Amino acid sequence: MQRPPAEIQYAGELATLAKGDKAPRPPGWALSLNAARAFISGDEALGIERKVVAPVAAIERMLVTLATGRGLMLVGEPGTAKSMLSELLAAAVCGRSTLTIQGGASITEDQIKYSWNYALLINEGPSPRALVPAPLYHGMRDGLIVRFEEITRAPLEVQDCLLGMLSDRVMAVPELENEHAMLYAREGFNIIATANTRDRGVNEMSAALKRRFDFETVFPILDFGHELALVEQASARLLERSGIPHRVPGPILDLLVSTFRDLRSGGGKGAPDGMDKLSAVMSTAEAVNVAHAVGVRAWFLEQRAGNAADLVDCIAGTVVKDNPDDRAKLRRYFEQRVARRDGKHWREYFNARHRLP
Repeated sequence: MQRPPAEIQYAGELATLAKGDKAPRPPGWALSLNAARAFISGDEALGIERKVVAPVAAIERMLVTLATGRGLMLVGEPGTAKSMLSELLAAAVCGRSTLTIQGGASITEDQIKYSWNYALLINEGPSPRALVPAPLYHGMRDGLIVRFEEITRAPLEVQDCLLGMLSDRVMAVPELENEHAMLYAREGFNIIATANTRDRGVNEMSAALKRRFDFETVFPILDFGHELALVEQASARLLERSGIPHRVPGPILDLLVSTFRDLRSGGGKGAPDGMDKLSAVMSTAEAVNVAHAVGVRAWFLEQRAGNAADLVDCIAGTVVKDNPDDRAKLRRYFEQRVARRDGKHWREYFNARHRLP
């Protein structure tokens, strides 16, 4: 698998936590709140690694929300690991994170609730055997967490079909009869939704739907050291999976994270060097992708570890997309900020600026 889900990638940790978990668990949960918190935030005594950089208090609030039966809405800037966090929460709560709905303009109600096997439907008419469950049906029937990614990118009528599931915990199936006409959610069922603040206005959620969620904002990583460590760890995992024997050297990762933090903030309005904030998403997740690209470029093209010139090549594709203003801002960043930095690697970085598009 290119990217195994959390319950497979961390199967050993989940088994360790479940084996030693003596604390009370909410109905339908695979782990207690204490064990679920340890799975996400880490526990050195048990050998559980920290998987996201987020305050423990925020993780506890999210777990309590899910334990009360209210839906959980994670909002924040793109690339702040909202999807990863929802995946880890689902894996900890129910041991399965793959009941996922990806929001988009083309998504329809039957793609999230249920559809029909039309061959059986024509031959037999509506029957439980002809019904094809979608993620919400699976989650309610089996008592599992359903993840709704980018919910504000889904049409309003699709969003609002969640109201009954979140309030009454029931899904009507009007095509069926008797006991099959209503699906009642089992203990453990809940919904974790995500929405990034840049796209929130695409299909703004209704007030009725907002009332059924508790909102938690996921912030960018503020500490430089934490962000650098995360980029190093995540990129090393990706490079190993790509069959590359080298990690990206520490000084190059330092350049990468420093650049992303500079370009993310822009120095604020009226900064002395005239830097403006870029329109591109300069997230930690994007920094990990650039670090991976640096390693891939250096190894598969020239069989060596990455250097500053590779970083210039790879960072340009992330920052400069279809906005010519961002291209000018990136060049100005090199001329006005990188040129002032001291150190061998910063000089090499500056000297490679001719590789910018």
